[in-house]
Amino acid sequence: MVQLPATLLDAVHERVLSGLDDSPQREEIARRVVAYLRNTAETTVSVEEDGTTFVITGDIPAMWLRDSAAQLTPLLRLVVAGIGSDEDRAVLVGLLTGLLRRHWQYIVIDPYANAFNRTEDSSHWDIDDTDRDNPWAWERKFELDSLSYGPDLAWRVWKATGDTSWADEKFVTAARTILETVRTEQHHEDRSTYYFRRSDCPAQDTLERDGRGSLTEPNGLVWAGFRPSDDACELGYNIPGNHFLALSLDRLGELLAEVAGEQEDAAEARRLSAEIRAALQEHGLIDGPEGRRIWAYEVDGRGQHVFLDDANVPSLLGLPYLDCVPADDPVYLATRAAVLSRQNPYYYAGLYLEGVGSPHTPKDHVWPIGKNIEALTGTDDAERLRTLELLIRTDGGTGMMHEGVHVDDPSIFTREWFSWSNSMFCELALDTAGVHRDPAP
Repeated sequence: MVQLPATLLDAVHERVLSGLDDSPQREEIARRVVAYLRNTAETTVSVEEDGTTFVITGDIPAMWLRDSAAQLTPLLRLVVAGIGSDEDRAVLVGLLTGLLRRHWQYIVIDPYANAFNRTEDSSHWDIDDTDRDNPWAWERKFELDSLSYGPDLAWRVWKATGDTSWADEKFVTAARTILETVRTEQHHEDRSTYYFRRSDCPAQDTLERDGRGSLTEPNGLVWAGFRPSDDACELGYNIPGNHFLALSLDRLGELLAEVAGEQEDAAEARRLSAEIRAALQEHGLIDGPEGRRIWAYEVDGRGQHVFLDDANVPSLLGLPYLDCVPADDPVYLATRAAVLSRQNPYYYAGLYLEGVGSPHTPKDHVWPIGKNIEALTGTDDAERLRTLELLIRTDGGTGMMHEGVHVDDPSIFTREWFSWSNSMFCELALDTAGVHRDPAP
């Protein structure tokens, strides 16, 4: 595993302290940011012989494309803010670009898998039946975010540093694989061979209709079998996933044009992005409370929709965090109000916590990831500090962030070791301290 430079971690501690001078818990917040950064590096990150970066999710020895990018995103904040020496920041950029090169490898191997093994050893979460036997895949659940996080992170790294070492010989092939997969899954019923079946399991762990998922009608959106929670989609078009995919395709188009010099592929990425955005406007909006238009969570292109939100990102609540919509957009604000209310069946409130949970975890469990996203997409700096302090008080005495925490008893939680959740605490703490993810315009 990887050890971050001690000089860098000291600089992070001082920067967070100086940025949180209004919090009585500033020392504890700064200490935790350093502890979580160190824990992520030392327990989940490894640099492979080929120079790529492999990142396990925590208590599962596999790498999720979504999670791995989110786990290392706090490192980009440190680079953008100029924290540490040039040599320290070069270490961070190396880890980020190495992760991106690993993403490209995996996407070329199998664009439908969500989680991968370190080696081609056929390790897996559970027995399943899909249209392809892939010994690299820990799990082969098709989720839109698996194709989105890499291009988005590559764009952010490029904009922040100018580094293009991530654009290796696999990049263009991976980009074309993404484009082909998007085109195919816009017409899932007619063009896709993908299916996913699992027996003797909860309903959310397999797809109906013999592994094909619920019936959809083409409308410009991109089909997915599973949500960012790894639970099956109830309807085939996940709205937050399509939002993030559209953004990532736009950014992929810029990378293909400006870095790789592939103008035709760049134009295709932008065309697909525009098509998805138009379809979101036409098919993704529903009537919410008081007649206001809000975003659905999923639709099927056949007139059906479902409203909920799940703490896993991409989420409706997290759309501004992902740069998909402005935080003051009226439709987003109406959607946000519905998400943070009983209209969302996975909004829970109790003695210690209230916020968004997930059907992936038991009832009355709020996710720290959801609380961090709620604060990051809000506009109240004092609320951000209160959220950080709340998360510290409700860690069940473990010193770590968890997956879900019971609203009435923080000693009841799921996943004692969940690196993405630790990284999201860092995201909120660093942002609140003025350490931003993107360079100033």
